[in-house]
Amino acid sequence: MNAYDFDKTIYDGDSTANFYLFSLRRHKRIFFLCPSLLGAVLRFYLFKRGTKTQFKEVMYRFLKYCDAEKDAADFWQLNEKKIKKFYLAQKRDDDVIISASPVFLLKPICEKLGIKHLIASRVDPKTGKYSGENCHGKEKVRRFYEIFGKTEVDEFYSDSHSDEPMAKIAKKAFLVKGEAVSPWK
Repeated sequence: MNAYDFDKTIYDGDSTANFYLFSLRRHKRIFFLCPSLLGAVLRFYLFKRGTKTQFKEVMYRFLKYCDAEKDAADFWQLNEKKIKKFYLAQKRDDDVIISASPVFLLKPICEKLGIKHLIASRVDPKTGKYSGENCHGKEKVRRFYEIFGKTEVDEFYSDSHSDEPMAKIAKKAFLVKGEAVSPWK
């Protein structure tokens, strides 16, 4: 079983940020939420207050102006081409995608690619509220074990050292930069 981070690993970009911009163009009322998002950015990134989950819940308030499932399907119609070639060339039936992006956003593309195992942040597509923690860092390992038990990961791929907890449970781990894949150091 191979496991992959999603954003900037098998997808060329940040799907959540790209979906936010896609939604902003489609649903102009989201602009009214920009002041609260700016406040959350300052609070979390500048003043280091709150958790990433709390920050993202403020950001995901924009979902109240969307039909998130339909918008996600439409988003992937335009963005499927950003799935990286290295991944498509080595994709296996038992691959696991494990991501901080929300399930509702990644589910349509995973289904289209035939990926059966998706572990991602559980975000209500109507309210933006989380059930559980943001699927990031150690939380990825916890969630992986919750679903698969002590199943061994053959290879793990990520663009970020923040995924070191997942890299540590894999037989082999790789860093991805663009289409270049190199051993984890």
